[in-house]
Amino acid sequence: MRRVASGGNVPGVTRLPFIRPVSVVGALAAGALALTVLPAVAVDPGTTGADTLFPTSGNSGYDVKRYDVDLDYTPASNQLAAVTTVTAVATKALSSFHLDLEGLDVSDVEVGGQTAEFSRDGSELIIAPAAAIAKGATFRTVVTYGGTPSVHTDPDGSDEGWVPTSSGDGAVALGEPVGTAAWIPSDNTPSDKAKLAVTITVPNGTQAISNGRLVSRTKVGDTRTRYAWRSDAPISTYLAMVAIGRFSITRDTYRSVDGRRIRILNAVDTANGGSSAAIDKLPAVLKAEEGWFGPYPFADAGGVVDDAAVGYALETQTRPFYPTDGPSLGTVVHETAHQWFGDSVSLTDWHDIWLNEGFATYAEWLWSGSHGGLTPAQHFTRLYATPASSGLWSPAPRTFTDAADLFGSPVYNRGALTLQALREKIGTRDFFTVLRTWARMHRHGNVRNAQFVKLAEKVSGRRLDRFFHVWLEVPRKPQGY
Repeated sequence: MRRVASGGNVPGVTRLPFIRPVSVVGALAAGALALTVLPAVAVDPGTTGADTLFPTSGNSGYDVKRYDVDLDYTPASNQLAAVTTVTAVATKALSSFHLDLEGLDVSDVEVGGQTAEFSRDGSELIIAPAAAIAKGATFRTVVTYGGTPSVHTDPDGSDEGWVPTSSGDGAVALGEPVGTAAWIPSDNTPSDKAKLAVTITVPNGTQAISNGRLVSRTKVGDTRTRYAWRSDAPISTYLAMVAIGRFSITRDTYRSVDGRRIRILNAVDTANGGSSAAIDKLPAVLKAEEGWFGPYPFADAGGVVDDAAVGYALETQTRPFYPTDGPSLGTVVHETAHQWFGDSVSLTDWHDIWLNEGFATYAEWLWSGSHGGLTPAQHFTRLYATPASSGLWSPAPRTFTDAADLFGSPVYNRGALTLQALREKIGTRDFFTVLRTWARMHRHGNVRNAQFVKLAEKVSGRRLDRFFHVWLEVPRKPQGY
């Protein structure tokens, strides 16, 4: 996610011109550096429940397997009518359970085909099924709801949720960290990943984009069109997206390093002449990042450029969102890297967000170094020279307590500094083995920071707990690591 970093300006973090293409990070991308590949292990499942930063978001007692979201939206009135089916497995016996839903009016809830009682408490939809649900049982909850969807304001003052476009032709639904509750009743925590199918009915002449692949587009009467999208890989709720408006759509394919054909779909808003020059370079970005991180983890890729005035780009799964003036190439590199780190390999708790943002920022440094800009080592030198009093060093990436610091400079830049310091400590060969193994062994799963530390120690044969403590948990400039 590309928030405006808090903590003031930090030397060395302004974007560099991405020019003079050359080979990607020397021998690594050229294939001359052989990497040790560790055997795959079973993906550890996420655990549902409250997050340490957002204790009112996320719920216990069940594990969602699939969301089927059916939306009908009228841009002129900003009115939404919706039915969402949540398929879940009970992790304990349930006489009642919660879903996260912000605003909107619920008219009916069914569980297992029977009418269920429900009530509201803030953003909690509390559901009491007609019959208790046994532990281990699969159950389906159908929620019928609608009204004017809300724009959610985050602790740092930025907007997410359901955001109407500036031109009035539609809306964009964005969810990091908790805004998806503005349009999907859900277990709204990154630890509970599920498959997602989104159907969107809109007036003729308006298009609707979501994650994954377009399954169908059908006429509904004389005036409306229904778009059906499906994400076959599991997704954290905050990475779900919808973009409704008028778009210029281009399609392409990319041959992955493992031989798969990746479908690319880019949708660029036509109202304000949004630029697609950077996202048109996505195949080159994918090729470089596969060289660093291993095979692209999804079957679909692309981007959406739309005129929702949120002021940031977001790594929405398979199809990142970019503001209407179009992204820089560095931003495309960043959001694409998230498809490995954040989207496929996902957080269990928001306090580990450096595993998303530090990694994606480091991908920008790798790209810069292989395209005539500063190398990762040069980025490190410039940033490490930042005075100890700078906001770069505090709060530490894993020990901040204010959700407003979730997208601050320490998470992004000190996170990337941590990776370069790790590379210098364990060596380039082991470093990239760690990154590629991390992406492969936890593909489509959830992780915690301790697992990354353990993997780095296993690959390098070195004890690194003090190193990571100094870099990630001590709220001052790291020294003596």
